[in-house]
Amino acid sequence: MKPRKPAPLHRRLVWWLLGYLGLISLAVFSVGNYVHEHAEHSAWRALLNSELDSIVNHIEHEPHYRWQDSDTLRLFTVDASERVPPILRTLHPGLHDGVVINGRSSAVMVRDTERLGRLALVLDINDFHELEEFATRWVMLAGVVMIIVTVLMASFGVGRLVRPLRSLAQRIDGLKPGVPGQQVQVDPRGSSELYVIADAVNDYLARNEQFVERERIFVSTASHELRTPIAVITGAAELALEQPGLPERARQQMQRVHRTAQGVEQLIQLLLVLAREPARLVALGERIALDQLVPAIIEDHRHLMGDKDLRIAVDGLARIDIIAPPAVVQAAIGNLLRNAIENSGRGTIHVQVSDRAVVTLQDPGHGMSPEEIAAVHARLARGDRNEQSGIGLELIAKLCDHLGWALQIEPCAPRGTRVILDLGASLPQAPGDAMT
Repeated sequence: MKPRKPAPLHRRLVWWLLGYLGLISLAVFSVGNYVHEHAEHSAWRALLNSELDSIVNHIEHEPHYRWQDSDTLRLFTVDASERVPPILRTLHPGLHDGVVINGRSSAVMVRDTERLGRLALVLDINDFHELEEFATRWVMLAGVVMIIVTVLMASFGVGRLVRPLRSLAQRIDGLKPGVPGQQVQVDPRGSSELYVIADAVNDYLARNEQFVERERIFVSTASHELRTPIAVITGAAELALEQPGLPERARQQMQRVHRTAQGVEQLIQLLLVLAREPARLVALGERIALDQLVPAIIEDHRHLMGDKDLRIAVDGLARIDIIAPPAVVQAAIGNLLRNAIENSGRGTIHVQVSDRAVVTLQDPGHGMSPEEIAAVHARLARGDRNEQSGIGLELIAKLCDHLGWALQIEPCAPRGTRVILDLGASLPQAPGDAMT
C-alpha cells in the first residue's frame, strides 16, 4: 500500500492556528460567562436583599405602611396569600435566578421573617435576559468573524513565510543524478536557516561529485590496468599447457594457475560491472540459452569437488532464453555453485532451471537455521561482508539489485540449503509487452 503523502507545512500551521484560536475563544467565552453569571448573581442578591431589608423595616416600624408592587418588582407573602404563584411555594430561602413566573424570567429572593412569615421578592429580569442574549449572539458572531479574519490573514502570512522553503524543496527535488555542477539556490526572501540548509546540500553535492569522479577514474584505471596482467598470466598458462612433454605435476600446477587467473578475471569483471549504472548494465544484455549455459558452468566447476564424495545432478533443464550480460549470468550461477560445493562434504547437489528462468541449487551440506538465513538476508540488505564465506553472496545480491533479479535462501529437510535465483526480470518481452 502506497504511504499517504503528508500535508504541506503551511496547511499544518494554519490548522494548528485555527485549533489554537478555537481553544482560546472557548476558554475566553467560558471564563467570561462564568464571571458574568457570578457578577449577575451578586448584583441580584445585593439589590433584592437591600430592597427586602427596606420593606421589612418599614412594615415593622410603620403600622400604616403598605407596599405597592411596580412593573418590575413584586412582593409576595408565601404562607398567607392565595394569589402566590405555585412555583414560589417550592423555593427554599435564598436567591433564585431564572425562575419563570407568568411566562417571564425573574430573580426571586426568598426570606423567612418572624412576624410576616416567608416573603418572596420577585424582580422581573426578562428584558435584561433578552438584552443579554442579544449581546451574547453579537459577541459570538464577532468571535467567529475574528477567527475567520485571523485564519485568512494567517493563511496569507504563512503562505508567504513558507514559500521560500517550498521553493527550496522543489529545487532539491529537481536535482538530477549524475549531472555535475548542480547547485541549490535560496529564494531572496528566505530566512537564514534556509541558507544553512542550502549550504549543507551544496557541500554534499560537491563532495558527492568528487567521490563519483574518483570512482569513475578508479573504474577506468582498473578496467585497463588489472585486466592486462591477468591476461598475460592466462596466456602464459595456456602456452605452457600446450608444450609437449610437460611433467604431470607441472601440468596440474599450470592448470591451477590457469583456473585461478580465470577466476580473478571473472571477479574483476564483476566488480567493474557493479560500478556501472543499472541502465548501462542492462544495455549490455545478450540472448542466452540457460539450458546450454548451466551445463557448461557445471563442467567448469567440477574440479572444485576434488576427492569429495560429491556429485552434481541436473533435475530439470527447461529450454528458456534470457537477455542479460553473459559474463554476469555465468558469474552469478557459478558463485552459487561454488558456494554449494565448498559447503558440502558428500552427497548430491541438485540443480534445476524452470521455464520462468528460475535457477535452483540445493546442496547436501549441514544447512542453515531460519535464524542464520535471516541474518544472511539482513547482512546482504545492509551490504555487509562476511570474511568467512567469501564474496559470492554479496556480489550476487548486488547484481540482483542492478538487474532486478531475486535471491532467496531457505533451509531444506532433513539438512542442506536451497538457493533460488530468479532471473525472470531478464526474460525477453513480447512485442505487445514492450509497447506497454
